[in-house]
Amino acid sequence: MALRRVLGLDELDRSRPAVPVGRIGAAELALAGDLLDTMRAAPACVGLAAPQIGVGVRAFVLDVTGHKKAFSCHGELVVFDPEIVESAGSDLAREGCMSVPDLTGDVRRATRLVLRGLGLDGAELTVVADAFEARALQHEIDHLDGLVFLDRLSGPGALHTRKVYR
Repeated sequence: MALRRVLGLDELDRSRPAVPVGRIGAAELALAGDLLDTMRAAPACVGLAAPQIGVGVRAFVLDVTGHKKAFSCHGELVVFDPEIVESAGSDLAREGCMSVPDLTGDVRRATRLVLRGLGLDGAELTVVADAFEARALQHEIDHLDGLVFLDRLSGPGALHTRKVYR
């Protein structure tokens, strides 16, 4: 597979939602490999959606393993055609994004959810997530819908310059 360049905010096509994949074939498996390789290569990255690498299909990868705010953790996930079928709770927390590298923002998200989609093998996949994993799943689905966290800021004063830790 290959490392792909992550598009910046001004390069993302946010004019329309990504299109469903439908079935998993060789092209989708190659895309999954590229997304995984690119996510793994970026320090502190927990998810990456296909539109962030210029591919307008409904696919993303996610892995919150080891994140201090994660309670549920399904390990490395590859999801095609995801849909949130149930959500509950609400929490305001800070988010960042590889496509918006210099900023973070306070965003309100559901704290628990059930997501359905297709896995790498083409079979239906169901993920029940909470806390940080639920937040990250919602963030990636937003990318598939043409949104970024900036579109969901909680209000004035919710945008912040990203802190750099050394």
